[in-house]
Amino acid sequence: MKKITKKVMWIFAIGQLGWSLLSGIIVNWLVYFYQPAEEILAAGHSLYISQGKVILGVLTIVGAIVALGRVFDAFTDPIIASMSDRSNHKLGRRIPFMRYSALPFALFTVLIFVMPNNYVSTLNNIWLVISVLLFYLFMTMYCTPYNALIPELGKTQNDKINISTFISITFILGQAIAFSSPFIWGTFVSGGMERISAIRLTFVILSALALIFMLIPSFFIREKDYSDTKPSKSKTFESLVKTFKNKNFRIFIASDISYWLALTIFQTGLSFFVVDLLKLEEGMISTLFLAMTFVSFIFYMPVNIIAKKIGKKTLVISAFVLFALVFVFTSFSGLMSISTTIQGYIIAVGAAIPMAVLGILPQAIVADIAQVESKTTGENREGMFFAARTFSFKLGQSIAILIFTSLATIGNGNGMGYRIALIVAVSFTILGAVILSRYNENNIIKTLEEK
Repeated sequence: MKKITKKVMWIFAIGQLGWSLLSGIIVNWLVYFYQPAEEILAAGHSLYISQGKVILGVLTIVGAIVALGRVFDAFTDPIIASMSDRSNHKLGRRIPFMRYSALPFALFTVLIFVMPNNYVSTLNNIWLVISVLLFYLFMTMYCTPYNALIPELGKTQNDKINISTFISITFILGQAIAFSSPFIWGTFVSGGMERISAIRLTFVILSALALIFMLIPSFFIREKDYSDTKPSKSKTFESLVKTFKNKNFRIFIASDISYWLALTIFQTGLSFFVVDLLKLEEGMISTLFLAMTFVSFIFYMPVNIIAKKIGKKTLVISAFVLFALVFVFTSFSGLMSISTTIQGYIIAVGAAIPMAVLGILPQAIVADIAQVESKTTGENREGMFFAARTFSFKLGQSIAILIFTSLATIGNGNGMGYRIALIVAVSFTILGAVILSRYNENNIIKTLEEK
């Protein structure tokens, strides 16, 4: 087997730039587009799906659809992972999935925002359900095999942390580009284009770029040069059960679910916090996220270095605590005497540091656990470990979407629902830190060194 080089690591990381850009479009703008705040409607936005808590008097249509998509996505993860682990394709176990799913993944990102009717209708509701489900199916077909390559390409602790660092850089770049969408569609609107058409054209351009990025590793990395492509013998359910029998993995998963519950509430609501709580212009959404991205970049290399010295667990727990403080501050945004612009930058800079830590290290932790399991049992089920992780955190994301979209309706437009959602996020973050304290990192590292 060849030893992976920094060049190959960057080629691999470009794929994450592509899929994180598509993911960022959906995570950041789907709810914003289909459940717009009053300020956005006043700016010329339109309604396409039913509004309010129309499902059992508790759930909104958009919240239920997004949550359904994430649940569907979670249940397809182990199926795709098992298919990938057991594949005997001539190109390897992972690359073929990435190569063939990239185009439909990008296509359905665009179709989510293209409605058959230009007014609220049942047909639009059905269209959104179908397009969201297909988006998440093809996202799983790309991302689950992609993530499974991390422990296969990175054989050493340094390699795994370096790969995790590189893909974290490209992940946040993709998210930053997605968050910059208002700058792009604002330019089109300034040129005379209608707002909805401008938004859709923006997403077409960004999805085309993402497609190119996703295809690069699938055509320029020879999987069999770097990894043992011997197929796993375990079937889907059997492999999933074996994976969850790992105690350290169960502890990590429980912590990770708490983190994603909190992060999804924060990330889904960030656009609303800027416009509704801080009363800033829509363009400030992009400005603040770019500031957050820049500060995260500054901390990426320190996180890389410190993690190699003191371990991943301590840094992740510290990031949880810092995130909780940021969420508390955000819950009081717009109520303090200092400038709302300054408050926005405090939120952006404060969130940047834990985002740097949590963007890098969880992937490396899963890679450690998967590698120990592989070396201990002799069975290569890396794909299932990453699928089991995404299966769990996507369920958490689904719940978070339901929580946020339902709480957001509290207060008759005064922002109280957003503040309550942030306090809920604080509780999930603290819970995640407490759970992760039980993770036995020393035993994992010792086992890897012995093997």
